[in-house]
Amino acid sequence: MSITSITVRGARQHNLRNVNVSIPRNTLTVVTGLSGSGKSSLAFDTIYAEGQRRYVETLSAYARQFLDQMERPDVDSIEGLSPAISIEQKTTSRSPRSTVGTITEIYDYLRLLYASVGQPHCPNCGLPISRQSADQIVERILSLAPGERVTVFAPIVRGRKGEFKDELDSLDQQGFRARIDGVMHDVTEGMKLEKRKNHTVEAVVDRILLKAEPGAGEKKIDPRTIARLNESVQKALKMANGLVLIAIAGAPASEAETLYSSSMACPDCGINVPKLEPRSFSFNSTYGACPECHGLGSIYDFDPAKTIADWSKPLLDGAMGPGSASQYLLKLIKIAAERYKIELKKPFEDLPEMHQKLLLYGPPKGETTRTGFHGIFSYLRDTLEESKSEGYREYLMNFMSATICPACKGRRLRPESLAVRVAGRSIADFTALPLERALPAARDLNFTGREKLIADRLQREVIERLEFLNAVGLGYLSLDRSAATLSGGEGQRIRLATQIGSRLRGVLYVLDEPSIGLHQRDNQRLIAALERLRDLGNTVLVVEHDEDTIRKADYVLDLGPGAGKNGGHLVAEGTPQQVMDTPGSLTGQYLSGKVEIVARHAPRPLTGKWLTVEGARSHNLREVTARFPVGVMTVITGVSGSGKSTLVNDILYRALAKHIYGSREEPGTHGRITGIDALDKVIQIDQSPIGRTPRSNPATYTGVFTAMRDLFAMLPESRERGYKPGRFSFNVQGGRCEACQGEGQRRIEMNFLPDVYVLCEVCNGRRYNQETLAVKFNDYSIADLLDLPIADALPILQDIPTVRQKLETLVDVGLGYIHLGQSATTLSGGEAQRMKLARELSKRQTGRTLYLLDEPTTGLHFDDVRKLLEVLHRLTDLGNTVMIIEHNLDVIRNADWILDLGPEGGEGGGTIVAEGPPEQIARAKASHTGAFLARYYSEHAGAAYEPPVFADSTAADKGRAKNAKGAATRAKIEKKTGVPTAKPKPAKKAKRKS
Repeated sequence: MSITSITVRGARQHNLRNVNVSIPRNTLTVVTGLSGSGKSSLAFDTIYAEGQRRYVETLSAYARQFLDQMERPDVDSIEGLSPAISIEQKTTSRSPRSTVGTITEIYDYLRLLYASVGQPHCPNCGLPISRQSADQIVERILSLAPGERVTVFAPIVRGRKGEFKDELDSLDQQGFRARIDGVMHDVTEGMKLEKRKNHTVEAVVDRILLKAEPGAGEKKIDPRTIARLNESVQKALKMANGLVLIAIAGAPASEAETLYSSSMACPDCGINVPKLEPRSFSFNSTYGACPECHGLGSIYDFDPAKTIADWSKPLLDGAMGPGSASQYLLKLIKIAAERYKIELKKPFEDLPEMHQKLLLYGPPKGETTRTGFHGIFSYLRDTLEESKSEGYREYLMNFMSATICPACKGRRLRPESLAVRVAGRSIADFTALPLERALPAARDLNFTGREKLIADRLQREVIERLEFLNAVGLGYLSLDRSAATLSGGEGQRIRLATQIGSRLRGVLYVLDEPSIGLHQRDNQRLIAALERLRDLGNTVLVVEHDEDTIRKADYVLDLGPGAGKNGGHLVAEGTPQQVMDTPGSLTGQYLSGKVEIVARHAPRPLTGKWLTVEGARSHNLREVTARFPVGVMTVITGVSGSGKSTLVNDILYRALAKHIYGSREEPGTHGRITGIDALDKVIQIDQSPIGRTPRSNPATYTGVFTAMRDLFAMLPESRERGYKPGRFSFNVQGGRCEACQGEGQRRIEMNFLPDVYVLCEVCNGRRYNQETLAVKFNDYSIADLLDLPIADALPILQDIPTVRQKLETLVDVGLGYIHLGQSATTLSGGEAQRMKLARELSKRQTGRTLYLLDEPTTGLHFDDVRKLLEVLHRLTDLGNTVMIIEHNLDVIRNADWILDLGPEGGEGGGTIVAEGPPEQIARAKASHTGAFLARYYSEHAGAAYEPPVFADSTAADKGRAKNAKGAATRAKIEKKTGVPTAKPKPAKKAKRKS
């Protein structure tokens, strides 16, 4: 009898409360619930972790020592578990060497394709490159002057790992010496190299002095020397499969060694191209990478815009930033100025461009010896390399920027590799295409004869993978897009497409919110991809809050009923309809339409003040002029890849940060920004962790812990003992438990078993020593207070105004269940973001702050979105400007102003499709967002409104006063209900269609 379900019994990981659940196999199952209710604890920390642990346990003890050891989850039993693969948000490599092409393995197939059937061209003249005979190679060597000493090498091994015992034995038998990794060796019997290192082995075939023919002057070389050279070249070509390396004694470094190939050489300019291999097209290999930038595509160097502090001043009178204190550099600059007639008393911006470049980058090669001056940047580079002060190195690095490599123009590869073409395109040209254009380009490749036999399978693999990437809504990306610039949702969908392409069966896939950053228009494509994965014969377990995904699921698990200690229970399970029919399920109530997130009665009136970005043209933006109203809530939306993040994060935020705070980060290309005077602060609130170590917690982040330590230090008992606030810190010696150094737990290392964390036997997890714990406030020690949920700590600390205000704000944003001393690393992204919002709310407001949020609903349940909207409205009502990049329709409906970019992603985007209040966007026919808003308004009769918009500030103020009065009235009603913006529908209204 086949196993039909995955059965979990007694799951107690984190806040799970003895959960028993049975998940049908080969289904699309969604795990949902409030933020902090235990979804990830069940899906990732229990089910996936156990699957991974069982796999590791099957390996040998030797192999296990190289793998991350995993603890056994706190669960009684899990039956019917398949091999598990997780596709999380944080698994995409942040390495600058990773691209979309390398992650999906498409680039590996392209490398093989170009190495097999690519047509080499000369990187200089562009002519097709053909084979070069031994006679032609000898002719080129003979073009050297007589008297030169030439060594003929046969490169048998080039940059490969291995012992190469057989090759070295063969050389020994033939009597050859060899140059191994650049060092000459006498080859001996039984000689072998280190197995795990890359090696280059070159046999010394001959050493020849190019003698002149007796009696023929110095120009003609002796025929006997030519015959010997010809024989040696042929021998080397035979030994090294068509390669010969010629070394000229005493020649400049760039001409000292030349690699010739009997396979390929330009007939016109004689440039040799080594045999094409897949690694010739790898920017992670020295054989393919651009020698200038080493395959990164960019060079991190000193930036003139940052290094010259004030362009309106003379160089030696206030213009120069770093290096201006060096008397040695100033002396060299004066010598160079005298030599090249540079007027140093002129403002730097008025100097000719040639003189500016000469001062910054140094004089041309060969002229530096006359003055000793190599350029300001060269001096700063040397200082950076030689400096032993970490602080000074960091200071200098502030003046550096990543610029496109001048040699490869950002294409990462050697000129020889970039000159290889298939169907008229180099591999860099192909990878630069958006995926939606790369797919037809791959289909249009036509091969015949031998090429078709070689390339047919490779072409099919590339086409299949491109189809999967387009199917999950990533057509706007290109294969050369750096992995470090991808959002969590994009990285996850790329891995999803890769898994579909692998065609595995019988696997358990666990995904973490794959719909992040995806517009509603593309949601159906993502769901279809998940269903395709399921139809291959896999079980797909998705942690998700997206309504469309939940409705399309075969099975739904709803965890709750609350968050933290109030969660961890299985509230409902079954089909989406069964969850909707469960009265205790909050998710079911929202899905069925019994409870909904309501919008405000009308948008806030505009103040008449605008923040305007003119001529934005970074990435795919097309000379966009975007106007953002000040003092209201604006939502920037549009399909994925339409240019939202570029406009708001890369241009607007960086430009404002540079203007207000003097930030050195350069904004994206744009004309100018007007209306900045209306703001005095700009704050970006994202979902990054509030702390990276377990010692960081809500109390330390919000500043409450400082007030608590001050309070305990003022108690009579502390004064008697002479305790200062530092006594109550678990990060420094004195009051903390020294056995665990204030961590509360100790790690015990075990050979071939996971490291075990046990409670510190001295302090029992309380972090402090007994003397410190003896000091109590209202019968609570400082460890007791840190162990309390925020909601429970509030009444105890309410007499301290600064603490009360901060804790009340945390409770208001729905974080009352979190413990004051809870490790920051255990908080979800949504919890971290609300923590940051609460900290901003608790500060004194100027009413002139701009808050920028990028997809704040990530990881938030319907009810958490409701709480988030309350916080955002509260920030806006205080007079601040709030801008949100978002796809969530509930947030979009609550906006006062919407900016919709598009109409498509990538090359098809970069323009403003529609702008205005939600009702106006719903009427815009060209807007994809408008189509979904219109559908919502048509399904919810009476939800539409005609928004009042005031052009002048006087009318706006009246509207604000009226709004504030209405808000106060609503606040009284909401206080009684306890549900600020959750509005139960009247019973007579029909339920939403499922």
